[in-house]
Amino acid sequence: MAFDANRPDLTIGVIGTGAMGRGIVQVAAQGGMNVMMTDARPGAAQEARDFVAKMIGRAAEKGSMTAHDAAAAVGRIKVVESISEFKQCHVVIEAIVENLDAKRQLFAELETIVSPDCILATNTSSLSVTTIAAKLKSPQRFGGFHFFNPVPLMRLVEVIDGLQTEDWVSQALMAIGKRMTREPVRLTDAPGFLVNQVGRGFTLEAAHLVHEGIASFVDVDRVMRDVGGFRMGPFELMELTGLDVTQPASELIYNQFFQEPRYRPNLIMRARYEAGVLGRKTKKGFYDYDAEMKPVIPPEPPAPKAMPASVWVSPADERGHGVLIELLRKMGAPLENVESPSAKALILVTPVGDDATTCATEQGLDARRTMAVDTLFPMVKRRTIMPTPITERTFRDAAHALLASDGVPVTVCRDSPGFIAQRIVSMIVNIGCSVAQSRTADPSDIDKAVTLGLNYPNGPFKFGDVLGPPLVHKVLSSMYRIYGDPRYRPNIWLTRRAKLGVSLLTPEP
Repeated sequence: MAFDANRPDLTIGVIGTGAMGRGIVQVAAQGGMNVMMTDARPGAAQEARDFVAKMIGRAAEKGSMTAHDAAAAVGRIKVVESISEFKQCHVVIEAIVENLDAKRQLFAELETIVSPDCILATNTSSLSVTTIAAKLKSPQRFGGFHFFNPVPLMRLVEVIDGLQTEDWVSQALMAIGKRMTREPVRLTDAPGFLVNQVGRGFTLEAAHLVHEGIASFVDVDRVMRDVGGFRMGPFELMELTGLDVTQPASELIYNQFFQEPRYRPNLIMRARYEAGVLGRKTKKGFYDYDAEMKPVIPPEPPAPKAMPASVWVSPADERGHGVLIELLRKMGAPLENVESPSAKALILVTPVGDDATTCATEQGLDARRTMAVDTLFPMVKRRTIMPTPITERTFRDAAHALLASDGVPVTVCRDSPGFIAQRIVSMIVNIGCSVAQSRTADPSDIDKAVTLGLNYPNGPFKFGDVLGPPLVHKVLSSMYRIYGDPRYRPNIWLTRRAKLGVSLLTPEP
């Protein structure tokens, strides 16, 4: 069917005028489209229109649009009392409560009102597009149009093909998204769509780390900011979004994927959710908050002062050995350039995926003097080290003092396969590869969506390519071997490209 998404008189209907609905109204009006908006609560639509008019006015004041264009955009917005007035709409977007029955009932009623070629779209963030459309008379004209909050600031919009969605519908939604000055990404229907799937690697793996006693909330956040390059740590992010949003979404994705281990939720998140300890909105979450609503963050403990008498770096991992030796030479460390460490030397290992215990036992080293150093990520803003369970305190402190001697902070975590950053980033990469392998979306679109929708420093494929697919595969394989947990099994997309020595972005014909 021919659908002209660029026609000047294109009229969009928006149902539901909460934060998402009003944001959609704003970008549609600014994109030159006529907008009709309504809400079940009396007066809500008018309140939303007033709010949108105010936001558009502010945009003009800041110079991002002219006063003339702002006035024209506001003039294109019309409040209507009910959906019965949507007969002239070319597209109707639903942004009501996340309830399957409510959405199905709404769209069934809309089918009796709008024209046969009107596109029906849902802004759902967690429900299946296919399931919502299943009982419609014309499910082929139904698609997902998932915006991100706040809509005017978040450029991404996911265009989701349901099982019966026809190509012209998704093409039209892609074009309309561009008219709204969004960056549309097209994908097939899947639990969590694209962005919310990949986001589980960041938050859930962080929760598993803390639940295992490997690190504290604040240490994980510090490492992921300073080492991983993220704007916010995973717990800071969950504090902002609220566990009343994150936890139900995590459980829904897990169950919709038939308990796929990669998406397994964690008791730390569940307990806080049930207790109502949700984050900033409840003034308590993974952090406590002061009277000014600033998180109470304990200061980092000062680095120990006692330096090691001598240091021996294991050559077992050639890449890590080279990186660490170069750093230690710049620090003037007392290095032992011998085949085996002397009886009193601090022993440093550089595992990729392994824990310190595995390194010590497999390499025949004295575990009481062994400390592991994460060299997979740049060690410019922060360094991460970990002891074996029997590493003596003097050697642990000596390693901390040495690696902090140039003023760079050091985080000491407990023994763990993959440290902190290796674990979390590798899970992000693995889930991204799983999304590509299932043909939910193209690799380049996955990277684009994740950087725009989650503000990650890299998408999963670029992360993997920067670190090196073989090394990411090694992290996951080692974690899988040590834990025996299928959540860490490498996806076949990653495995094949690691073996072939090609980019994770390499498509399949």
